[in-house]
Amino acid sequence: MKYPIAIEPGSSKTAWGVVVPDLPGCFSAADGGIDEAIEKAKEAIELWIEIALDNAKDVPKPSLITDLQKKKEFKGFIWAIVEINPALLSDDIERVNISLPKRVLARLDAKAKSAGENRSGYIAHMAIST
Repeated sequence: MKYPIAIEPGSSKTAWGVVVPDLPGCFSAADGGIDEAIEKAKEAIELWIEIALDNAKDVPKPSLITDLQKKKEFKGFIWAIVEINPALLSDDIERVNISLPKRVLARLDAKAKSAGENRSGYIAHMAIST
């Protein structure tokens, strides 16, 4: 997915501000210029999407930059596109093969059992909750 971002230029005294109009409350800032601002925006978008999905909320589809540019609140902003890996939006199950020392696997299985989960569920739970 490609999300448009609105970048408010910074100066030697102020950071570059970034707003993601399609994701309410999603914003970021950077002191290091426009390239850093775009990179920070990508991190903010990925985190916003992850939190929304974890809370069973819908992720809005991106708007067209041309539509967003017409809004008065973005007058003087620079526009860019941030591409997000579509895998972030997928809940499809994928089988993976991992290699772990037997002692680590035994600990993992014991912790999964005590949590009332299977190995895969426990790993997924730990990844999401941290």
